[in-house]
Amino acid sequence: MHKWSSIVCTVFMLMLCITGLPLIFHHEIDDLLHEEVKAAVVPEGTPLANLDSVVANSLAKEPGHVPHFLIWDDDDPNSLMVSIGKSIDVDPSTNRLVRVDAHTAAYLDAPDVTGRFTYIMLKLHTDMFAGLPGKLFLGLMGILFCVAIISGIVVYAPSMRKLKFGTYRSGRPRVVRWLDIHNLSGIVLVMWMLVVGFTGVINTWAELVIKIWQFGQLAEMTAQYKDKPPPARPSSIDAAVQVALRAESNMKPAFVAFPGTIFSSKSHYAVFMRGNTPLTSKLLKPALIDAETGQMTDSRELPWYVSTLLVSQPLHFGDYGGMPLKIIWAILDIITIAVLITGLYLWLRRRQSGVSIEHAVVSSASTPSDRPVFTS
Repeated sequence: MHKWSSIVCTVFMLMLCITGLPLIFHHEIDDLLHEEVKAAVVPEGTPLANLDSVVANSLAKEPGHVPHFLIWDDDDPNSLMVSIGKSIDVDPSTNRLVRVDAHTAAYLDAPDVTGRFTYIMLKLHTDMFAGLPGKLFLGLMGILFCVAIISGIVVYAPSMRKLKFGTYRSGRPRVVRWLDIHNLSGIVLVMWMLVVGFTGVINTWAELVIKIWQFGQLAEMTAQYKDKPPPARPSSIDAAVQVALRAESNMKPAFVAFPGTIFSSKSHYAVFMRGNTPLTSKLLKPALIDAETGQMTDSRELPWYVSTLLVSQPLHFGDYGGMPLKIIWAILDIITIAVLITGLYLWLRRRQSGVSIEHAVVSSASTPSDRPVFTS
């Protein structure tokens, strides 16, 4: 089980580890490689711009587009982002992101990120440019990776029964040294690899999770509006956010979904609120605001399966603890690459020589007591 689950997924897991390494530092890489217009630095407490002006100014520079989402930027509190598309029903993954000054509502830029190195790495890492089928396939590889880790734990114990933990037999043949590196690095990182592998699997289900939420909780929250036509003149988005803030005074807005988008109904602004702590800032709570009357019609905690997805995303990339955690994640990622490469080497060595690794280890042992015990 350990051998075949590893063989099937190793090449893809290597690709995921290699592409995931720069994604840990994607903000720093983008700042280094690409210039962007900076929002004005203002004193703390400076009032924010009216959100209706923010949306209007973003659309003025992009004629023929409609707004899908208004997004607060975690990394730059002085700017806001507006996701716009050619119509309300287009795939939001094809939208343009317009950056606007959060305090003056001045248009900043609308960078095309599709040619960036980090975007290419992200697409390879998430779906290999194959959309949902690519995501589900990588999810299957992630499941096999978890199977390989768990089965590796089972075979590790008998193979190390007569050796001290962390033994590296430097005087033995190369295949034995590589086996020791593979075993030691694998068992040391076992919990981290399981966490990253399992959260990666969850992330590949994101589109399915969103669909379940749409047809479940969101449909229930908007059932009485399903036959109502879209508002001819939507109410103020700034007022809608203020209504949500008054209802959830201990939270702050993360993004707003406009009527007709995938995270809302055709009759509502969906203001997604988040907490103020490192953990709660990753969790969202939608407040539905009637786009015609400006009144809040419903607000509920997201189901457990959506919350699980939201928590798994930052945990997978290690981007919730600042630069120190990113560096730790990068080191662990590099060691995981070593685990995969040594495992691949050991399998190729066995195929070329026709001799099992276990036989090579036993044959090279200098004394009977140095010979590990293997189970079939």
